[in-house]
Amino acid sequence: MTKSCLTASKQSEAGLADIVACDSEICLIDGIDGRLLYRGYDALELAGNSTFEETAYLLWYGCLPRPTEFKAFLSGFIGSMALPVETVMILRMFPKVATPMEVIRTAVSSLGHWDPDSGNTGLDACLRKAQRLTFRIPLLIAAHQRLRQGLEPIKPEPGRGIAYNFLYTLQGKAPDPILERAFDVALILHADHELNASTFAARVTAATMSDIYSSVTSAIGALKGPLHGGANMEVMQLIEEIGTPDKAERIILGKLANKMKIPGFGHRVYRCEDPRVRMLRDYADQVTSYTGNTVQFEITREIERVVRRETMVFPNVDLYTASLYNAMGLPQELFTPIFAISRTVGWTSHILEQWANNRLIRPRAEYTGHNNLNYILMEERS
Repeated sequence: MTKSCLTASKQSEAGLADIVACDSEICLIDGIDGRLLYRGYDALELAGNSTFEETAYLLWYGCLPRPTEFKAFLSGFIGSMALPVETVMILRMFPKVATPMEVIRTAVSSLGHWDPDSGNTGLDACLRKAQRLTFRIPLLIAAHQRLRQGLEPIKPEPGRGIAYNFLYTLQGKAPDPILERAFDVALILHADHELNASTFAARVTAATMSDIYSSVTSAIGALKGPLHGGANMEVMQLIEEIGTPDKAERIILGKLANKMKIPGFGHRVYRCEDPRVRMLRDYADQVTSYTGNTVQFEITREIERVVRRETMVFPNVDLYTASLYNAMGLPQELFTPIFAISRTVGWTSHILEQWANNRLIRPRAEYTGHNNLNYILMEERS
C-alpha cells in the first residue's frame, strides 16, 4: 500500500523542508489551493456531515462504512470502553507538578501492559489497539485533570461518542449538544495532517517493528515540544494579554515592530489560509455567542485583521481553536493534549500504513565536520 519512507529525495534541507519522505494514501495537503483531504474526501465536507468516529473508520479502513458496518464498528469502538483500574492507580501517583502532556506520555506507554491484545501483532489486533488508544487517551486526560483538582474520575457513558465522553468525564455533566458538536468538528479537522513532526516520529518508531503503544508514545513525545504543540495555548495567552478588542491593534503592531512571532499564523506547508480556519472561525463565533463570551472571539478577529494587513501571513488552525476551546470551558493546559485526542487516529493510521509495506527508516546525514584530524597524545596537547 505504501513505499518505505525517505526514498524519494537525497537533497539535504534544514528540517527536511519540502523533502518527500514517503508515499501515503491517508492525507493530502494542497498548500497552494488550500485543500485538506482524508483518503480523498475533503476534510471540511467530513466535518460538515460526518462524525469523528466515522472519520476514524475512514482513516483506519480506507473507505466510508456502510450502515451495518458502522453499527458493528461503533459497538466495538465505543460500546463499553473504560480505563484499566491499574492506569487510574498510576494517574494517582503522579506529582501535582506533572504537566498533562508528561502524564499522558507516561500513561499511554503503560496502557500496553493491560491490553488484552498485548503481543498480538495481527492487523485485527492492531486495529483494536488503535480503537482503544483513541477512546482511552481522552479518558486519561479527563481523569488526570479531575485528580489534579481533587475530584474523582468519572466513568464514560457506554455508547456515547468521544466528543461527548471527553466533555462529560472532564466536566462532570452531560455536554450541551452545541458544544459537543463543535468539539466533534474540531476533532475531525485535527484528525490527520500528513507528515508533521509527531506523525513522522510515530512512523520512525513503527518502522523498527516496535509496538503501537511505543509508536504513539513517540508521537506524544514529539507533540510535547513547543515547536509542534502548544500554539493554540499561546494564542489564548496573547488574547488574555490584549484583554479588550480596542487594544489589539496597538499590542500586535508593537510585537510586529519588535520582530516577535504572532502565534496562530503561518504554516510550513500552506501558502494560503489553512482550509480548516474557516470552519473553526464559524464555530468559534457560534459557540462564543451561545455562551455569551464574545470578547475573546472579537479580540481574535482583530488579531487576524491586523496581522493579515501588516504581514499578509495567513492564520492557521490554532488561531480560532483557542477562543473556541476557552468558550467551552476547557483549561488552557489541556489544549495540546486535546490535539492528541484527535491526532491519535492519524498516528495509528500511519503506523498501520507503515507496517503494510515496512522498511526501517534510516536516512543519511550530510557530514559537515572536520576531516582527517590526527590524534595528539594527551600530554602533548597545549
